[in-house]
Amino acid sequence: MKHYSAFAVAREALRYHTGWERAWRSPQPKKRYDVIIVGAGGHGLATAYYLGKNYGIQNVAVIEKGWLGGGNTGRNTTIIRSNYLQDPSAAIYEKARSLYEGLSQDLNYNVMFSPRGVMMLAQTQSEIRGYQRTAHANNLQGVTTEWISPQRVKELVPIINLDGPRYPVLGALWQARGGTARHDAVAWGYARACSAMGMDIIQQCEVNGVRTEGGNVVGVDTTKGAIDCDKLGVVVAGHTGQLAEMAGFRLPLESIALQALVSEPIKPCMDVVVMANTVHGYMSQSDKGEMVIGGGTDAFNNYTQRGSFHHIEETVRALVETFPMVSRLKMLRQWGGIVDMTGDRSPILSKTPVGGCFVNCGWGTGGFKSIPGSGWGMAQLMATGHSPLTEAFSLDRFKEGRFIDESVAAGVAH
Repeated sequence: MKHYSAFAVAREALRYHTGWERAWRSPQPKKRYDVIIVGAGGHGLATAYYLGKNYGIQNVAVIEKGWLGGGNTGRNTTIIRSNYLQDPSAAIYEKARSLYEGLSQDLNYNVMFSPRGVMMLAQTQSEIRGYQRTAHANNLQGVTTEWISPQRVKELVPIINLDGPRYPVLGALWQARGGTARHDAVAWGYARACSAMGMDIIQQCEVNGVRTEGGNVVGVDTTKGAIDCDKLGVVVAGHTGQLAEMAGFRLPLESIALQALVSEPIKPCMDVVVMANTVHGYMSQSDKGEMVIGGGTDAFNNYTQRGSFHHIEETVRALVETFPMVSRLKMLRQWGGIVDMTGDRSPILSKTPVGGCFVNCGWGTGGFKSIPGSGWGMAQLMATGHSPLTEAFSLDRFKEGRFIDESVAAGVAH
């Protein structure tokens, strides 16, 4: 793998860019691997990368039924934060945020991490109490956040309307080192690094069966033939329940579409991420000038990746009150992603009833921000059988009543 650098860019410019090699290989699958990861999104690729980097396990295949990064990794709104209330959540999200800070250097690939800051607006008295509690909890967890006044909010976001007709802005929870990254670049960077270690990334290869013997996984059946393995990682977001059923067990998940949209590009006007959880809308401005807008999930289970009119109406209506300028913008495009939701709105990173089979799922609407931490913990779990980052997120918590209720704690799971 060639090293990317300013010198390499200058050299290839003189060659009319004829010397660039493919970022990753596209091999045919081998008959057997030590580990198979199903799902070539950010979480699956990160798991494979840290298996190789941290534990030397490089006989790995990452299987994807579509194209690399074509699922939720390429369909999210790129927010990165770690200001969660519950200790296990704060730990894994802060691990991810800290890894994002050096990810471009680690992968030798620019993921465009931008620590522009994330603020969560308090627009009711209960939100004030909740966010102040979260700020105290974050201080104990080693996560740097602070409670800021409405005046400070206005300084950071001049376009905001503090005196909304329904919900005035009463302050905010501010995480200065939160921000955004380029979602496609995260997947591409991990894929390039995995391929350089000799791992096989196999696209257009759908899994249609999981083979077991004596209660242990032994391989998968795919549209490109049968592939054997010692360990299997299922990292397929909204389709996790379907693969679990193939392996012979069920998961406490439901699949729901989460929609987002972007406006036409405009001049720079907002350089932070703002989340308004009372009205359930959030917004940031992309490097291209588009206003990236999202809200809550659909109110019904579905597998669609399309947008719908009701989402535009509900989300934009909420944001117009806080950002009047939104009313004058034209929508450029809209899309949806299939998210997997658990009852407590926290993920599952766990062993399963099938030996050698592991699941990484249930991230719901907060998957992108957790990719490096998720991959780090999942790789440790698969390689050693235990990880402090994932211990609280095991399947056992649902039968033991050890819920990690971030839906109540955070007010929103994004």
